[in-house]
Amino acid sequence: MDKAQQIIEAAIDKAKTIGQPMNVAIVDAGANLMAFMRMDGAWLAASTSPSTRPSPRRPSISRRWSLAATASRATTFFGIHVSNHGQVMIFAGGLPIKVNGQIAGAVGVSGGSGEQDQAVAEAAVAACS
Repeated sequence: MDKAQQIIEAAIDKAKTIGQPMNVAIVDAGANLMAFMRMDGAWLAASTSPSTRPSPRRPSISRRWSLAATASRATTFFGIHVSNHGQVMIFAGGLPIKVNGQIAGAVGVSGGSGEQDQAVAEAAVAACS
């Protein structure tokens, strides 16, 4: 729980730095919600972050891999975004959290552009290192 709070605080700091209110969800390795924070003024449509939990296994977007590209019509993963009762999101802003090389959970950030969400998620995960 202390680590989840540290991650949320890092996300808030980055969101304030870029001037974009955000919603931040933290889940454990089993994708169970541990913490959620919605900054004042964060986009209300994005406040579904706790119900659309980030995946502890894979980032939603990364330099080497993208669920968005993997889930396109031309792949065998097309439609994954509507599977699992809406629990899979293909937006930027979802990253696994690793502690001592092991997956401990994930962070999901929403409320800005994809680039802003990703930047805040990266700052939040960096707080764990």
